[in-house]
Amino acid sequence: MDTIDRAIVRELQANARLTNAELAQRVGLTPAPCLRRVRRLEEDGVLLGYHAEVNPDKVGRAFKVLIDVDLTSQAHTTVEAFESQAVELPEVTEVRRMFGSPDYAFRVEVADLESFEKLLREKVWRLPGVHRVTSHFTMKVLKG
Repeated sequence: MDTIDRAIVRELQANARLTNAELAQRVGLTPAPCLRRVRRLEEDGVLLGYHAEVNPDKVGRAFKVLIDVDLTSQAHTTVEAFESQAVELPEVTEVRRMFGSPDYAFRVEVADLESFEKLLREKVWRLPGVHRVTSHFTMKVLKG
């Protein structure tokens, strides 16, 4: 990747809806070579896709919580069962298996505190092997 490729990536990260002509102008190319570079970045796996930014308030996901989950066992069957079910929860937008403690970190997006409590009670606590769940409520997002 050269400086022009990096500029293309930066511009598309800021606004993936730019037309090829607008993108070319912003990075100092004519449209044809700009399009070739974008296609190469896609083929090389640098650009993985294009996404819409959604207003969480409008889709019932304004209440965001980080939760840590520890399992009762690290046995292969427990881990596999837990992971296969955890990634299927639509309210859980990110699942990370961690080194050390906790075993897992989740990002959860729901409508409100009541919805969060229901998610914990009816879904998270019922996942295979769950031993402990710790919730972290954000006071203020400084960089996101």
